[in-house]
Amino acid sequence: MYRLDRSAFKIQTFQEADNSTAYWLKKTIEERWKAAWFLTCAAYGIDYKNQPRMDRQLFSMRKNG
Repeated sequence: MYRLDRSAFKIQTFQEADNSTAYWLKKTIEERWKAAWFLTCAAYGIDYKNQPRMDRQLFSMRKNG
């Protein structure tokens, strides 16, 4: 779906960085969430299509009372 172009990074001026913010503000919320999830998956080595399931054995519920 997405592919990281490592040659696209460069040192930017403040004006150029503001243009990047304007670019993302033009995107829909759904597109921004998808891009954020993709970056999270890339950072932590998670499969983008198959999200990991929570291990419920690590958590327990107890009744207060």
